Order: sequence, then structure tokens, then C-alpha cells
Amino acid sequence: MDNDNWTIRAREFLEKTPPFQFLEPSDLDRLAESIQPMSYAKGTRILSQDGPPSAFLQVIYQGAVKVTRTTENSEEMFIDLRGEGDTIGFLSLLSGDRAKANVVAIEDTLCLLIDKETVLHLIASNPFFSEYFITSHLTQYVEKPLALAGTRLLHYTSSNKLLYKTHIGDLALKEVVMVRDSATIGEAAREMSDRGVSSLVIVNHDESPVGIITDRDLRSKVVAVGRDPSEPVRNIMTTSLIKVDAEDYFFEAILKMLEHNIHHMIVVKNGRFIGTFSNHELMVLQGTSPLTIVRDIESQQTIEGLVTGSRGVDSIISHLLATGAKASEITRIITEINERLLRRLLELTEHKLGAPPVPFCWIVFGSEGRKEQTYKTDQDNAIIYADLPAAADPRAVETYFAAFAEHMKEALLRCGFPLCPGNYMASNPQWRQPLKTWERYFSAWIATPTSEAVLASCIIFDFRPVYGDFTLADRLKKHLLRTLEGRDIFLKLMANVAIQVRPPIGFFRTFVVEKSGEFKNQLNLKFTCLAPIINMVRLFSLEQRIPETSTLERIHALKKSHPVMKEFGDELEHAFEFLSLLRIRLQHEKKARGEEPTNYLNPKDLIPFERKLFKESCTLIAKLQEKINKQYNPGTGSIL
Repeated sequence: MDNDNWTIRAREFLEKTPPFQFLEPSDLDRLAESIQPMSYAKGTRILSQDGPPSAFLQVIYQGAVKVTRTTENSEEMFIDLRGEGDTIGFLSLLSGDRAKANVVAIEDTLCLLIDKETVLHLIASNPFFSEYFITSHLTQYVEKPLALAGTRLLHYTSSNKLLYKTHIGDLALKEVVMVRDSATIGEAAREMSDRGVSSLVIVNHDESPVGIITDRDLRSKVVAVGRDPSEPVRNIMTTSLIKVDAEDYFFEAILKMLEHNIHHMIVVKNGRFIGTFSNHELMVLQGTSPLTIVRDIESQQTIEGLVTGSRGVDSIISHLLATGAKASEITRIITEINERLLRRLLELTEHKLGAPPVPFCWIVFGSEGRKEQTYKTDQDNAIIYADLPAAADPRAVETYFAAFAEHMKEALLRCGFPLCPGNYMASNPQWRQPLKTWERYFSAWIATPTSEAVLASCIIFDFRPVYGDFTLADRLKKHLLRTLEGRDIFLKLMANVAIQVRPPIGFFRTFVVEKSGEFKNQLNLKFTCLAPIINMVRLFSLEQRIPETSTLERIHALKKSHPVMKEFGDELEHAFEFLSLLRIRLQHEKKARGEEPTNYLNPKDLIPFERKLFKESCTLIAKLQEKINKQYNPGTGSIL
């Protein structure tokens, strides 16, 4: 092949390969022109430990190499396998010192050679190029690709700004309009009208904020009840001010508004009030507001109305992807919206059936329990009700909650939440029981961990309350954590679950995919990648008796106490974010094509930097599974 054609091929390859893809086009052109190709037959030793340093940075264009070190006992210690897009010789090239490892081609391999002068120039002129090579393999560039993964999705919107990564202080804020708490309601209303604002901050004599009123307060607290406008405005103000810092991200403001069910927030900078932010500004900036969907859901008085309102969630996912939100940000917002829908369904059901005969708590588990919902997931729920007093009629209690659970099952199904294939739903009598029965379940599962008990534990131990008497769920959680004390056999079997499914990458760093059937040449991203992480983190959390249910919240807590997570927690968090975002994007793209969302991914659809991150994530999962295997030795009869 002539040089011109080779230069074109090299440039096309590098513009899809990190970190070269982040170079300016002119720099990429010059680099491609300077590159030399080099072929190595299978078995060729490219670098030798303690041998001469590499004269070039070598980028693998095709093929694969094995990296090893020879120990003092002349044993070969495996270090790494590297394939397309990976590099060879960076450290020895840079230092000019002896090579630190053996590098051997394990198949016919073609590399692109970049001379030292060019590499040094790229390091000096491009900070990301330097960061990519010098810092650790997973954490060094995961944030940049995650941002770029969001940028890839910008074709879904006309916006060219990663809005969810924008600081609140950089957005258009409304001027803070204030009145004294001694002002009358009428004076406050005239001030709002004259200044054209929908909210007022109420301050005391020291100009310190003590409350806020909105136009909705005037309608509901004054006009609707015929209140005297001459009363002090402090009589109708909301005193629980929710503030957001100017340095907080737009995303955090949305979550606060959702969690506190408010439509106006005060923005502060260095302790000083600089403006207000409202749902109106959110709609102007974003087009579709999660708060608007929530308000619509909470205003519905019928199941039919909620069926219609639930359809807005998919559009929110599209907007969140397009604006560069992380997977955890998307799942938190979607979980919050779905939870409002669920609570409204529960309220309507209770209104229809009447007050319950005893206090109860509706709990959720699975992805909903972990706050990791994306598109509508299976129904995973149960009922805990208070232990019956002696005078109570057990049959009447069971009749009520059976009707309640059946009504909820059908309502959720109509709103797009499919039935749980394993029947882990409150409509199953096994999963609607008094507290003492639930405590007996948990004690039995942990003391006698049959395969069915371990399966139920993996599902239900991720529970959290969403409606009713939360103290029932709190008491059950405390019982669970107490019962886990010293239960090594149970944890050993949970460890076996965590290592059973291996990540989909083979010895030669090739992807392990389905060989036939509907999903031929694809892999199940949820089952082979995300589930092992969830299972490992759950295991560590049960070990440490940590009450959190969210995988990321568990990781954050474990980084303070668990030895493995102290070392690998940050990397695992990045891997979980990356894989989750990949899954959300995969499902979104399928829905956009009118297909049913699945968890199956064809690795060939990934661009090179995504493939590299995917492989790094799989390698990390395998490394942690091996640590669990060594700690618990699940194949033996005792824990080591």
C-alpha cells in the first residue's frame, strides 16, 4: 500500500482512538503523516524486561500482545493483555530507562509507531494527552468519555450546552425581590404585581430572609379562603426556605425542587442572596420540566389520568441524555418521578378502599429499591403491616390488603409497569405479611440459606419504604442488620452469587457474546456487567451492615470502612456510572427506533474509547470477583 493510502488509514484509526481523537485536526494530520507501520508475527518479542527502552510509542492497529514480568525465581507473572487501540512502550520511551516488562505478540499484530519527539510535543501541547497516559487506566479518562458520551447524544436536541453540568450561578436568575415581614399581604401582592415576579423573599429587620411567598400562596391562602389582605405577610409565608448554592449544578437544583415539592428556590453565593430560580426558568431552559410532570401526576384524581401522566417520563430521559447528565443523575430523577406516580396510585387506592384496618408500609425492592430505575421496570413490591392486636380479625385484615395489593397490581400494569416474572409482588400473599412474619422470614433465610432463601435475600434485602408507616420498614431493617451479625455461612453463599456471573470478556480481551439465537453477537449488559457489581456491593454492605440500598450510596459508605472498597471504590463507582449510562443510552436508542428496549449490546456498535472503557470495567469486575473468591473460597465448606 502506498504511503498516501497508509496515512489516510492511520488518520481514520487515530481519530476514533483515545487520546488521539481529542487532538486538533491539524495536529492529527501531522501525526498521521509521521507515523510508521510495523508488523510483528505471532510470538515476536516486542520488548524485553530489562532490555533497551522502546524507541517509539506503539499503538496497536490490529492484533494483540501479552505483557508479563519475570520474577526473581524465573517465573513468568502475567500483567496485562492489550489489543486494538492500546499502546506499548510509553513509560520506557519517556524515561529512556530499561523496559519494565516483556511484551510478546500473541497473534499477528500491526502497530503504528510514533517517535519520541512527536510524543513529547503532544504531551506539552495537549493536557488530556498527558493525563491519559500518566494517570491510572480507569479513573484517568472516565469523566471525559462520560461527558463525550453525553455529547454524542446531542443530535437528539438543538441545544449545544450541557445544561445539567451548568452551575446555577451561570444561569439567568431572577433578581431577589424582598419585603419586610411586617408588610401586609396586600402590600406584598402589589409589590409582586409591580415588579412582575411570581415570588417574594420575606426578610426581618436585619434583612435576613425568614420566608418566601409565591403567587400560589396568594391564590390558596388568601383569595380561596377570603383572608384579610391587611394581615401581615408573615402569616402566609413559607418559613422552610430551600436554598441552592450558585456553584451547585443545575441537576442538584432540580432534585431539591422535586424532593421538597417546591417551585421556587433562593440562590446564594458566598452566603449572600443573588437571585431566585423557579420551575418557570427550568421550563424555559429545558423545554420539559420534571417538576411539571410531577405536578401533573399529583393533580390527577383517577387512574386513567395517571396512565396519561406517566407517559412523560420517556421524554425526560431523552432530555437528560442530551444535556450530558450522568447515569446516577438520570436514575435519581426518574426514580423520584416514578415514586410520585406510585404514591399517588397508593393514595387513590387507599381512598377507594377506605382506611386500612392496621398501619402498613408499602415497600419496593429491585432497581426501584436501589433508586436505579430508567425505563419502567418490573413491579417489585410488598406490604408490611403492624402485628395484629388480640381483638383484630385476621381474615378482615387479609381481605383488605389482598384487595389493596390486587388493585395496585392492575393500576401499575396500566401505567406501564410489567408484572414481576418471579411474582415478588404484594399481590402474592407471601409478600404481604405482619412485621413479625417478615422478621421470621429474614431470620430463616439467614440461618438456613437455601437457594430459594438466597435468591429472595438478593431481591428483597434491597428494600426501602415509599408509603405508609415508615417505622415498620425501619424496624425490619434494624432486625436484618442485627441478624447478620456473625452469619458467615450466609455471607459465603451471597459471595457465591457475586462471583457466579463473570464479565463478558475473554482471555484475549475479546468480548464474549451470544453465539446464536435472537441476540447473536450481542451481550447482556445488565446480567453480565451491572448485576455482578450490584451483587458485590450488596455483599460488602451486608458484611458491614450498612443500611443504604442504592449501589452508589453503598459504595460511598463502604469507601470509609471496607478494605477492598477503600482501594477500588472510586474505580468501581466510575465503572458503574459508565456501564449504567451505556445501558440507558442503549435502551433510549432502541425506543427511538420504535424497538422494545433490551439490555443486549453489540460491542461493535461502540466507538473505540467506549470499547476500551468497557474492557477496563470488565477487568475491574473480574479483579474484585477474584478478591471475593479468595476471601470466601465459596467452593469449600468453611470461610477462610
